Amino acid sequence: MAIVKSKLLKQLSQNYPNFLKKDLEKFTDIILNEIKRSLRRGDGVELRNFGTFRVKTQKASIKRNPKTGEKVAVPEKKVISWKMSKEMFKKINNEE
Repeated sequence: MAIVKSKLLKQLSQNYPNFLKKDLEKFTDIILNEIKRSLRRGDGVELRNFGTFRVKTQKASIKRNPKTGEKVAVPEKKVISWKMSKEMFKKINNEE
């Protein structure tokens, strides 16, 4: 199940009732925009006890369209990769 921004804001407002909803929305916008800007510059982003985001270059290749079997040239592109931290891995796998 993916989390959308509205659900994240709802959860934050429940956990922190003293903050105004519009302030929480501004706060999350600032954080997400800074992450986007850093990745756009090619910098990595590390969120302690969560994971790291990095930009990697995926080489150009020839793929196959599964529906028609036709070969398709895919150009080089940048992709975002995420690696979870050891703490996150332990929490997900109940290893504490």
